[in-house]
Order: sequence, then structure tokens, then C-alpha cells
Amino acid sequence: MNTIPDTTLLRPATEADLPAITALYGHHVRQGCASFETTAPDLAEMRRRFEALRALNMPYLVAEQHGAVLGYAYAGPYRPRAAYRDTVENSVYVRADAAGRGIGRLLLGALVEACAARGARQMIAVVGDSDNLASIRLHEAMGFTLVGTLRSVGRKHGRWLDSVLLQRALGKGDATPPDSEPA
Repeated sequence: MNTIPDTTLLRPATEADLPAITALYGHHVRQGCASFETTAPDLAEMRRRFEALRALNMPYLVAEQHGAVLGYAYAGPYRPRAAYRDTVENSVYVRADAAGRGIGRLLLGALVEACAARGARQMIAVVGDSDNLASIRLHEAMGFTLVGTLRSVGRKHGRWLDSVLLQRALGKGDATPPDSEPA
């Protein structure tokens, strides 16, 4: 893996980043299998998703060089039910021409830290396509453990796709109860 250039800036995403994020994600939707979406969302939909995560105070980060967004990552609730409140799910996407340069590692590392700082105890990665070894290896390198594979649960680009589940404890994990726990 190449080293990340000193000119790479990691920062919270802003609304001004959404056109670049929309284009980056759209490429992955149309060309790859990491996302199980089959139609790329437009800017308005990406803005709605961004605002929904901001309203929950969830981290949403971009990596940029010379003003260009090379990748982004965010965390959101793993599931909507209350018992899952301490568990988040991550998403990391890197521009195809920036793959293999450490951008994903930079983003995921910062995302893990941000989620732990806000009190999350577990992070789940749902990797689309068991052939997506780059994402699986990235998560494993960042302390995630493979916990299962859902076989042939999606179909895209004329083939069946798996979902690979990985998990990582954050902060104290399950060693202690969270600070505030509803009855």
C-alpha cells in the first residue's frame, strides 16, 4: 500500500461536498457490488441521507487532496430499535483512482475513533459481495472480526451476491453497561 500524501486532509463532510460524494457513490452503485443499490441516488436523496445522519449527530467524514474529495465515510444506526442504540454501522467509499493509497484506512480509523468518542460500543460492517476483498481486508486490518456471511442475499450485475458481516468493539465494548441505559 502506498503512503497517504501529506496533502490529504481528513475533515467533517459539509453540504458543499455532496456533489462529489454523490458522484463517487454513484460510480460504486453503477460499476460495483459494494452497494446493493441498483440505481444511483441523486443529489437530493444524498442530501436527505446526509441531513438525517447529521440530525443524529453521527460522524460523516471526507478525505480530500487539493480540494478534491477522494473518499468519504460515515456511521449510522445499525438498526432502528432501541436495544441497538449502542451499535453503529459504517460505510466507507473511496474514489476508484485513489484506491490502494490508504485513504480507506485513514477514513475508517477516524470513524472508529469518532464513534467511540460519542459512546458507541460496537461497530458493524456489512460488506457487499464476498469478492470485495479490499473492503474485507481493510476492516480486518482495523480490528474487525468476521462474524458471518449471508449467502446469495442480493442480485446485481447478473450474479448473486453475499453480504459479509464484520464486527468491532468500540471503547469498553460489552465489558460494562453504557453510561445511560433506559429501563
